[in-house]
Amino acid sequence: MLKRYFDKTLIEAGCDEAGRGCLAGPVFAAAVILPKQFKNADINDSKKLNGKQRKELRTLIEEKAVAWAVAHVCVEEIDKINILNASFLAMHRAIDQLKVTPQSLLIDGNRFKQHNTIPHTCIIEGDGKYMSIAAASILAKTYRDEYMNQLHEQFPLYDWSNNKAYGTPAHLEAIRKYGITIHHRKSFRLDYSEDIDK
Repeated sequence: MLKRYFDKTLIEAGCDEAGRGCLAGPVFAAAVILPKQFKNADINDSKKLNGKQRKELRTLIEEKAVAWAVAHVCVEEIDKINILNASFLAMHRAIDQLKVTPQSLLIDGNRFKQHNTIPHTCIIEGDGKYMSIAAASILAKTYRDEYMNQLHEQFPLYDWSNNKAYGTPAHLEAIRKYGITIHHRKSFRLDYSEDIDK
């Protein structure tokens, strides 16, 4: 089971993002404050769970959390400020929406931009170490997946319901054949025709 807290004396919010490495669509982030006594052996890094597990755990997290929030940064903003800053901004927006103000932030990864005066701790692979970060990873992942499933209905040629806009062979081939959409990140290198033809 993952660790329940980093500091048991503080109100901690775990934060994580989803979609940072995708070629299209927004980047999503979540912030979750769990009760100190909360335990669940199934909560883990969202990448280690299947879709059914993530869906069930999302319901549990939303029911049991002291506070939770999900936010996103759109493609236009990503192209303007770059994906790293967009990931930080998405987490800031999620934190701002929390109904309880955290005293400490646990951030998945090795970099973060200070949010107001709230101290933070960056934890590499934190979504596989701390329950609140893992919970945030599950919310961010499930909400973004639902968003990409909706976009897939409008742009079925790109197979976003399956690849969620990651650079899979099918997605890259669709870009080569049909070009990019308004949802593709223009700041990313999206002309993969040479790579595909090799």
